Amino acid sequence: MPDLSRLFRPSSIAVVGGGDWCASVIAQCLKMGFDGPIWAVHPKRDAVAGVPTVAGLEDLPGVPDATFIGVNRNITIDTVRTLRDMGAGGAVCFASGFREAQAETGDGDSLQEALLEAAGDMPIVGPNCYGFINYLDGALLWPDQHGGQRCTKGVAILTQSSNMAINLTMQTRGLPLAYVATAGNQAQVGASEIGQSLLEDDRVTALGMHIEGIGDLRAFEALAATAQRLGKPIVALKAGRSEQAQKAAVSHTASLAGSDAGARALLQRLGIAQVSSLTELLETLKLLHFAGALPSNRIVSMSCSGGEASLMADTALDYDISFPPLDAAQAAGLRKALGPMVALANPLDYHTFIWTDTDAMTATFSAILGGAEADMGCIVVDFPREDRCSAAAWDCVIEAAQATTQATGKPLALLATLPDACPESFATRIIDAGCIPMLGMNDALAAISHAAWLGKDRDFAEPLLLPGASHTIRVLSEAEAKAALADHELPVPAARRAESLSELADAMAGMPTPVVLKAEGLAHKSDAGGVALNLATVSDVQDAAQAMPSDTFLIEEMITGGVVEILIGVLRDPAHGFVLTLAAGGVLTEILQDSASVLLPTSEANIMKALNRLRIAPQLHGYRGKPGADLPSIVNAVLAVQSYVTAHAAQLEEVEINPLICTPTRAVAADALIRIGDL
Repeated sequence: MPDLSRLFRPSSIAVVGGGDWCASVIAQCLKMGFDGPIWAVHPKRDAVAGVPTVAGLEDLPGVPDATFIGVNRNITIDTVRTLRDMGAGGAVCFASGFREAQAETGDGDSLQEALLEAAGDMPIVGPNCYGFINYLDGALLWPDQHGGQRCTKGVAILTQSSNMAINLTMQTRGLPLAYVATAGNQAQVGASEIGQSLLEDDRVTALGMHIEGIGDLRAFEALAATAQRLGKPIVALKAGRSEQAQKAAVSHTASLAGSDAGARALLQRLGIAQVSSLTELLETLKLLHFAGALPSNRIVSMSCSGGEASLMADTALDYDISFPPLDAAQAAGLRKALGPMVALANPLDYHTFIWTDTDAMTATFSAILGGAEADMGCIVVDFPREDRCSAAAWDCVIEAAQATTQATGKPLALLATLPDACPESFATRIIDAGCIPMLGMNDALAAISHAAWLGKDRDFAEPLLLPGASHTIRVLSEAEAKAALADHELPVPAARRAESLSELADAMAGMPTPVVLKAEGLAHKSDAGGVALNLATVSDVQDAAQAMPSDTFLIEEMITGGVVEILIGVLRDPAHGFVLTLAAGGVLTEILQDSASVLLPTSEANIMKALNRLRIAPQLHGYRGKPGADLPSIVNAVLAVQSYVTAHAAQLEEVEINPLICTPTRAVAADALIRIGDL
């Protein structure tokens, strides 16, 4: 990984160019109080943003740690080469017209390669990039406006989109931003390397990412490992769908593992919390900054309204949140503070009669938050509009919350049901009181569930199994696929092939009955009338074959006594590795859409966790007195598929078992599909 410390934490800054963008960079640094030298470089102008210029980089009084290059794409390449030869710390390349514009200009690829050659070992961010804001040191290689302010400690946010980064700086939620960075084309330095550098700063508490795509899986794994080593959580909003998700022509697996299944499996595997919106991202980062990852999802909730208490309980049903019942000590403390007329519960409606009585409110909040089972508290409170109302009567809740968190030592959030109902002035007061302002009930509860998930102990899995390059793909026949998988110890039915109708009688000789007859060469045999079940005699088989749209056939032992059928599928996903999907199988696959995905390699324990996430899990374990499936046999079948995938990772496209018939004593692959490339 390149050393990015000089670039992102510079002692000196140079700005090359004289346009409004470059003037903005200099003005922003001056406004934010950057305490190192700021040098302006322009061959014709006397000053840029009030800073005297030098004609060229060679005229600078020193070697810059960080340089913003705001000139056209061709001059950018020459400038990067000069900076490299000077021993500069790195540069932000603002110009566009590189690889992202290849279709329009025809020379974008070659110019980006020239830029990389010019940079050599010197780090460059971009091109086609706004750069970054370092709010800790007031170093802004950033050519536009922003809404942040200096801080001594905060979270880092990293996006590929510069416009999204600008928008995120405009938040008024009380979230201190240490860095806001963009990655642009990632021609040399990728988002993962930038993220690692930001996390290495002791003043950064957590990293938030908007991810459009993951180009280097090994670098992304290294980013996650850095976060784990430093104890700094990562929260990600993942956009887009992987290319492989569009391939649903042949298999059921592709339709199940489409969308973002691979991305979700990757983030979960690496211990990165995945959020679903920008507001959820900000609230989760805020909670992590002020409280860190939580020991559990057990919380207590307090409000002076029964409606709010009910809303809190109902909303939490959509998240992994637990409201532990009150213990004897909590109940006694609450009864003492509230008297006999209040119903005691968690979430608690403490009623309005103690409002403005700071001592009673403190006693109430402390009694419930002090319980042994509670790891965080929420006071549900919406603040009034200061432009139309008086907020004086709300001082009591902030004062009581401050006293409570000091008494209990536990994180305490003042949670506004509406994002609009906690203006920045109140958020600042809440933070100064040692508590956490949280905006919007849904986002707040989602943030708590993410923080609790991040607080769980986890061992990182071994490195991902990476797929090879794309090949010319061929589809193995069912018989070939089963034979290949059987070599890796996957149980398959006894079977024989018949090359024609006339060979059916010989193929039936000695076969255990009943049998299944399958027409070969059909992608979806059941839909095309290519499967006949429970055939007992040669004539049954011949009659069934004559009605099928095929000239060759597969006769198989019919697996009886099945408890449930499942699908085992693996797809090559260049963005995330190999995605293993387990799902309800057979004819129910598309109907139920009941699936769970993990990435390879995986373990027996993770396979069991995935199986238990399925809605058909009760059937696997035995339901209403009926026998369950042989779970160890199912796990071994999945491991057999993994063994095959590992052995053929360089050219494999897809494997699917559907169905795996699961009985109380074994699990057998009744059908198999393999799509594989030529070496």
